Amino acid sequence: MNMIVIGGGLAGCAAVTELREQGYDGRVILYCAEKHPPYERPPLSKGFLLGEEELDGVFVHDHEWYDEHDVELRLGTAVTGIDLVGHRVYTPDGVDGYERLLLATGSSPRRSPLAESAGVPFAYLRTIEDSERLKAALAAAGRVTVVGAGWIGLEVAAAARTAGCAVTVHGRSELPLVGVLGPEVARVFADLHRAHGVELRMGREVGAEDVSEADVVVVGIGAEPRVELAERAGLAVDDGVLVDATLRTSDEDVFAVGDIANQQHPRLGRRIRVEHWDTAKEQGKVAARNLLGGGEAYERMPYFFTDQYDLGMEYVGSIGPGGYDRVDIDGDTDVAGGGAFRAYWVADGTVVAAMHANDWDASDEIRESIGRSA
Repeated sequence: MNMIVIGGGLAGCAAVTELREQGYDGRVILYCAEKHPPYERPPLSKGFLLGEEELDGVFVHDHEWYDEHDVELRLGTAVTGIDLVGHRVYTPDGVDGYERLLLATGSSPRRSPLAESAGVPFAYLRTIEDSERLKAALAAAGRVTVVGAGWIGLEVAAAARTAGCAVTVHGRSELPLVGVLGPEVARVFADLHRAHGVELRMGREVGAEDVSEADVVVVGIGAEPRVELAERAGLAVDDGVLVDATLRTSDEDVFAVGDIANQQHPRLGRRIRVEHWDTAKEQGKVAARNLLGGGEAYERMPYFFTDQYDLGMEYVGSIGPGGYDRVDIDGDTDVAGGGAFRAYWVADGTVVAAMHANDWDASDEIRESIGRSA
């Protein structure tokens, strides 16, 4: 029985690893559009970008692992088509058949319409090459403008300030991260960056005049799931590839994980698509077991983390479209001054999300708090 995984990111690599750990000894093919073996993306906006982590440290496995575990690693190979009826995938190099197929094609950064008209260098952050170019640009730049006040934008802003650059961050909302954290905790991140000398220009659209004096403009305005291959094949697609609780697509022999998987989440009772490291890794494992005939639902709550300056934060849960009633904060929110705190988002008397900042004894507690009465 052939297993084919399309996508050489963390989700795809987690799946092929789990296949072998489960004792599967059939043929496994992993298609990677990039020239690199699978690597982890968080260091690209954190330790690797800051020069604190070497390139070798970002790879999930060394090259030898794939040979030792008999995984056919097809680097620099883009799959061009899928025949669901014939159970075949097509590449410029030929055709391979599959018994079960896993899609882990990831996402692409949204592009800024200013890039072609602003007359200054623009940068995006998704790949190793993107991070290497941005690292070199930060070393040479005096003035950095960041378009987008989400996780990537703020992590890049922190790296640029650490590198000694003057940094301005532009965002549409009144506060950075307000759509994820709400104003109560979003203010903590705004205060953190202001304390480190970042100029925040929030609450308006950015124009060419706002970036004209920058040495480099970094764009972090979100990502789009790469669903073109799935859509051409005839799979159900809507803000990602639609999957059920077990990560199965509209075709019974095809599963999808990671950034592209719009899952019917059994604990949340609604669809959710999560673009974070933990989801990619853990969904890959569950999908692998289901490729082998299991019927395991993916029930893990969304989790993400960030490192900015001396701040380390972990967040678990999902507030959802209905919002929340209040945030309970325990501790000192002056994180720029060394403070640490926990926060709990409560809706209808239940904790729906929780986080800590600089409180590393809280990691397990915040996860266990989800669903608790409050």
